[in-house]
This record gives sequence, structure tokens and C-alpha cells, in this order.
Amino acid sequence: MTEAFVQDFEARAGTATAEGPEWLEPIRRSAMERFARTGFPAARDEEWRFTPIGPIAQGTWRPALGGAGEVTREQLAPFVFGHADWTTLVFVNGIYHEALSTIGTLPPGARVASLAEALRSDGALLHGHLARHAPVEGSPFTALNTAFLSEGGVVHVGTNVDLASPVHLLYVTTAEAGGTVAHPRNLIVVERGARASVIESYVTLAPGQAYWTNPITEVAVAAGAWLEHTRIQRESETAQHVGLTHVDQQRDSRYRSFSLAMGAALGRHNLHVRLHDENIETLLYGLYVTRGDQTADNHTAIYHDQPNCRSWEVYKGILDGRSRAVFNGKVFVKPEAQKTDAKQTNRNLLLSDGARVDTKPQLEIFADDVKCTHGATVGRLDEMARFYARSRGIPAAAADLLLTYAFAAEVVEEVTLAPVREELDRLVRSRLGGL
Repeated sequence: MTEAFVQDFEARAGTATAEGPEWLEPIRRSAMERFARTGFPAARDEEWRFTPIGPIAQGTWRPALGGAGEVTREQLAPFVFGHADWTTLVFVNGIYHEALSTIGTLPPGARVASLAEALRSDGALLHGHLARHAPVEGSPFTALNTAFLSEGGVVHVGTNVDLASPVHLLYVTTAEAGGTVAHPRNLIVVERGARASVIESYVTLAPGQAYWTNPITEVAVAAGAWLEHTRIQRESETAQHVGLTHVDQQRDSRYRSFSLAMGAALGRHNLHVRLHDENIETLLYGLYVTRGDQTADNHTAIYHDQPNCRSWEVYKGILDGRSRAVFNGKVFVKPEAQKTDAKQTNRNLLLSDGARVDTKPQLEIFADDVKCTHGATVGRLDEMARFYARSRGIPAAAADLLLTYAFAAEVVEEVTLAPVREELDRLVRSRLGGL
């Protein structure tokens, strides 16, 4: 399969993959050379040994080239949180669809555009950030995405600009996407003192379709800036999804993340955050809900490079059927990162005998004046809580649903955007049995 990607890259070189400024083509070619050398991860690779990438590595994938068909705004309504007036970039089968998108009123100093458009008109911004935050050495999937880098969303919020309403990057797949692979590339740049909320959604209009999405989002949060980043993965449950979000934070910045994974046969998300200076706050929340033979895989890494910073991480999983979850959370504290305050928690609720979790929270601390804790739990509903609910006249099935919902709601409530929080709450309740 590696050879097929190299041949496809060479066939498209000089055409689709070569669109954009001159400085980008060497980056693409270097990334493809990297992927050609490494190929897909092997089972002996520690970072991937619990991730079943066989269907990806052994599959035959053709490039996703759009093809919106008969997609209408009415079909997209369930995915836009009741706010069709928000600035929303819609990508259908990997390609930007202007007719379905909405560019709302943006304040001076803010810009939202497709990557293809930005490559044609705003090379200076992209040159400083695009493919500068997510190193291709980090993963073969990153190298492959960079090699085919051409389309995605760009959000740029200028110095001291407050983006009053959220920006939504909505990736939609249709029946035409069967057997294809898309490599979305998003860039979010929040300049000094600015504030923004960005939602990144991956959804499908063809629930039974098999395809592969390989997205990367690069995030730069400048000094004193604030960003809430919500990532929703609701792919077809026969699809493959392997994504990376890489965040670089500067002094006095705040980054708040929420990740929901409910779709895909394999849904893996790597979230890396690097704290480059002092007085930075990083909040990471996540929820994965699986059933059948699904696999949800979350790998997070927080790099405390400087002193006096805080990070808080809470990921929860609800597993049913024969599904599987993987959580690998790492916190690195450098020797100079004194006064670090880092907390990490992973909790998992098993609803069936066939469900399984592999959880591995890690702390690597090289400083002595820190407050760092981590913990992980895997178990079933608390029998005392079940007994208490039933003693109050709640039927057994309803009591189990209420307790399971309460377990999930603790992290869903961390989403600060009310329309998004309410819709995610509805999604979770529906998934758990229509509470």
C-alpha cells in the first residue's frame, strides 16, 4: 500500500498537490519521502501496538475528490447546532463546498477561508505556521497528510480580536466517498490577546459506508490568547479515522479542548500540546462512546517546557458490545518547569462482558517542585448507586441509564458553548438509549 501512495503522489505532482506557493512543494515532497521510508506503523511500534490499523494499511484507497451529489442544507441541519448563521466551512468528501458554507460577519482582523483559497492569496500567514507545528517525524499518518496537503480550513484571529461567534469546520462524507481517503489540513492561529471558539466536526450522510479520514489540525495560541476547541467525530461506524491535533501555546494563553468520539470502526485521535512559556493553562476533556466492534483510541501528550503552568485532563469512556478503547496520556515535565501543576484522569465504564480498555496514564517528571497526579479506572456501574436509585422506585433499566448518563455528563458539561453542549448532551442521551 505504501508504494500505491507514492505512485499516486508522483502522478499528481505538478497538478493538484503542487497548487500553492513554491515553498510548500519541498515540504510535500519531503513528507512523501519520509512516508516511503517508514510505511505504516508496525505491531512492534509502542505507540501503535493497541491500534488495529490493518484495514488501513492493507486497504486499497483512492483519493477523495469531492462529489457533493445532492447534498442540501436541510441534510446538514442536524450537524450545525441550530445555528446555520455561524461562520461554517463545509467540506464534502474532502473538498470545500462554497454553496453549502456560510461566512458570517467577522470583525476586522479575523479571517476564515478554505486552505486552497488561502494558499492562493495569503502565503505569508501560512508560511509561518502551515506544516510548522505538526512534525512529519511524529507519525507516518502525519507525513502522508502533509504530502497530500491541499485542502482544509484556515481560521486566523488577529491581535486583540474577540471572535464573538464560533467558527465551525464541518467535514461531511456521502455515499460517493466509499473506498476513498481524505487528508484534511486545518490551521487555527489565534494572535496575541485574541479570543475564539472553533468547532471541528467529522460526520457522515452514509452510515454504512467504508472510507478513511486522515486529518491534521495545527493550532497556534499566542501570548494572552484564549481558544476553546471542540472536536466531534461522528463518522460511519465502518469508516477509519486517524487524526492529529498539535497545539503550541505561548505565555499567559488559555487552551480549552473537548473531544467526542462516537463513530468509526477505528477512531484514533492524537492530541499534543506544548507549553512554551510561563503562566499557561491547558484544559483537555474527552468522551468516547463505543459499541459493536468499534475501537476508540486516544493518545494525548502535554509538554510542560517552562515553569508556573497548569494542565488538567479528564477523559471518560463508555463501552458496550465487543468494543475496545485505548487511552495513553503522557505528561512531560522538563527540569526547568518548576511549579508545574498537572492532573490527569482516565475513567472507563464497561456495559458488557466483551468490552475492553487498555489505559496507560504516564508522568515523566524531571523537576522537583511540582504538583502532578494521574489515575485511571476501569469498571462497571457502582452497585451502591444502583441500589440507591432502585430503592427510590426507579426501575432497574432506567436507573442504569441515568447513572451511565451522569457518568458522561460530567465531561459534556465542560463545553462552554451552550448550543453545542446541549446538542452533545442530546447525542449522548440518544446513544445511551433515548433517556
